Amino acid sequence: MASITDPNTSGMFTNAMEDMRNKLLKGLGEISEATSELCQTHRHFLKSAHDTCLKKCKDDEMLFETLRTFEKDLQQKTTSLKEKRSATSEVKAEIQQKETQKEDIIQKIEKLKEEQAKRQELIHSQNRANKDRLRNLQKARVVFEDHLGMEIRKILSKTQLVKGERLQFVFRNIDPSRPDSAYVVTMGIKGDGVYQIVSSDPALERLPALESRLQGTNNLAAFLANVRKEFIAQARR
Repeated sequence: MASITDPNTSGMFTNAMEDMRNKLLKGLGEISEATSELCQTHRHFLKSAHDTCLKKCKDDEMLFETLRTFEKDLQQKTTSLKEKRSATSEVKAEIQQKETQKEDIIQKIEKLKEEQAKRQELIHSQNRANKDRLRNLQKARVVFEDHLGMEIRKILSKTQLVKGERLQFVFRNIDPSRPDSAYVVTMGIKGDGVYQIVSSDPALERLPALESRLQGTNNLAAFLANVRKEFIAQARR
């Protein structure tokens, strides 16, 4: 081993230390350059990450704004739908009420039709009865006017109790002492087609009974014949 006092040894040591120093400096330079590159890369990475985060935040804000808009629209549509449902329920209730009213009106119309049909049948029945009575009157007129000298007059009553057209049957040749004297029975037909005796001149006691029989038989000729007999019997008393 060389002595440290050897001048060559000192130079070698110095050279060795210088080489070591140069290597260290070179290593440190390389480390510094690597560190600088790493720092630069890191700064680029941080800037890129920052930009990405900013863009992501903006995108998220736009997304949230869109969601808030959708939520607001949804609330409005929900409110509108509730209002429409309420209006629909009211319309349905109104339709049901009108359907019920329609059924009631239809039933009333059917009832009116039935009543009208009954009234028409009653009118037809009364017309037939009146025609039968008119034929009886015509027959009675022929019998009594041509054979017994009876006169038939039409009169129009304006009193409060008896209104409308009435017939007067004027009998003559009742009293032999006064053949031209008039014996009168006034009668008409009620709304239901029943004969109605209004009065007689002179008054006959049995007139109500004769009227009742006439209403039961509708035989006007027999009624007039019986009235004439009553007038004759009363004139001979």
